[in-house]
Amino acid sequence: MKYIFFLFLFSTYAFLTQAQTEGPLENVVITYQKKKTQVRANENAELQVNVSPVDVRKFKARGFVRYSDFGARGDSKTDDIDAIAAAHAFANQHGLMVKADAGATYYIGGKERTAVIQTDTDFGTAAFIIDDTEVQNHQAAVFVVGSSLQAFKLEGISSLKRNQEKITASLPANCLISVTNSNVKRYIRFGLNQNNGSPQTDIFVVDKNGNVDMAAPIIWDFEQITEISALPIDEKKLTITGGRFTTIANQAESKYTYYSRNITIKRSNVIVDGLEHRVTGEGDHGAPYNGFLNVNNCAYVTVQNTILTGHKTYSTIGAAGKPVSMGTYDLLANRALNVSFVNCSQTNDIKDSKYWGIFGSNYCKNLLYDKCTLSRFDAHMGVANATIRNSTLGHMGINAIGSGVLTVENCTIYGRNLINLRSDYGSTWQGEFIVRNCVFVPAGGSVTSASLIGGSNSGQHDFGYTCYMPERISIENLQIDDTNHPEAYQGPAIFSNFNPQMTDASYQEKFPLVRTREVLLRNVTTSSGKALKISDNPFLFKEVKVTTY
Repeated sequence: MKYIFFLFLFSTYAFLTQAQTEGPLENVVITYQKKKTQVRANENAELQVNVSPVDVRKFKARGFVRYSDFGARGDSKTDDIDAIAAAHAFANQHGLMVKADAGATYYIGGKERTAVIQTDTDFGTAAFIIDDTEVQNHQAAVFVVGSSLQAFKLEGISSLKRNQEKITASLPANCLISVTNSNVKRYIRFGLNQNNGSPQTDIFVVDKNGNVDMAAPIIWDFEQITEISALPIDEKKLTITGGRFTTIANQAESKYTYYSRNITIKRSNVIVDGLEHRVTGEGDHGAPYNGFLNVNNCAYVTVQNTILTGHKTYSTIGAAGKPVSMGTYDLLANRALNVSFVNCSQTNDIKDSKYWGIFGSNYCKNLLYDKCTLSRFDAHMGVANATIRNSTLGHMGINAIGSGVLTVENCTIYGRNLINLRSDYGSTWQGEFIVRNCVFVPAGGSVTSASLIGGSNSGQHDFGYTCYMPERISIENLQIDDTNHPEAYQGPAIFSNFNPQMTDASYQEKFPLVRTREVLLRNVTTSSGKALKISDNPFLFKEVKVTTY
């Protein structure tokens, strides 16, 4: 055919990647007519891209395209998002790499346009200015890293069991399985942001014979399944390198209208290397952010050698009708497995409480921090297995609920607790904590009574699951810098006072918290010279066996 047309509509892309935002992600028509290469948007906001046959041959011969090939100015003033999106759309169809122009500064205004990345991309030394002061759709990502592979529904599976090792399915390749039972609610949140919970859901990897990767096991019993799908996992790694991004912060009302003007990763087997993100223009109000890097519905993603920025904390009125600080993130992971952050840091002081903790996650498994200096690690609606090593955690420290093994080693932690079990989700961890070779500076060195394991659970709220504290906690070679402490300080507690009302057997828990069985301590030292105690409320933990060896 003389002319070949490629039309990519949102409905197709959303089906492939289960996109959550509304509006077009990639809406591009590419033609190959014997006239100059050009990009324009029609009255329906559809990109119409013509690539001359001469340029097609040139681009294929050199193996990559540049944004300037599609009209990007890179002058820091002209809105280049159409040219950027067009370059990626062409590269996706021809399997070509995309390279930013060295020394360019690309301005990206508030137009609703998303560039879809499906091939290796080198942002290099180029700068990108993302202006959020006037945005058409705050939920539309600037870049989506997507897969060309297609998700499909699984038939014949009506139930699943926790830790089930195999599903009855014949698959074309290793697949990411997403499953939901909308008839059961979990994570029924307590407190200022209270809610009625979320449908029971899980995500796990199986091979083509249906064998579950038990390093990221099924964590719930599914007596019913209302939705289950499989997405083949891309075997080839996709690499994104470089780039100096600056967000001009939004000036919207301070309420929960999360901005997602970001790089959303919805493809498995991705490496992000050497990216930088900064934030300017934050004032006395603004809407929160959903992560500049948002890892979503995928597996095997590594973010390395990357510099990020914590966002200023704003407050609003929460679900309980009272003021509440809004979580706002530069890193976010949702429904993602085997996600690693390696040698990552942030531009602002990790101990400055004006800035919210930089990372949040939901429904994830096997998260890793290695050689990171960041203000927070957080497992919001559960994580199955997490490792934090060779890292420094700032004012919001380590916050987690979930299951499996949480390992913290060779770290310095400046949070209020060594590990905080989130009270809004029941302070639950069904598994084990392992802490080795760490330094704990309670509350960043402020005057405080130190406690290692923080949390709270009255036993009166139904969170949608039985709440557990870690069955075993092993702590070896821990230095507690409790130099600054109150006058009446009697030494650091292993556990904070999880329930001040429960001081004897007369208190009845409607939804009992299953407490820790065993604590193993080896070479735990304090700057104050005071010994560890079990808790300020020893009755709660009277059955805990503490062994020093």
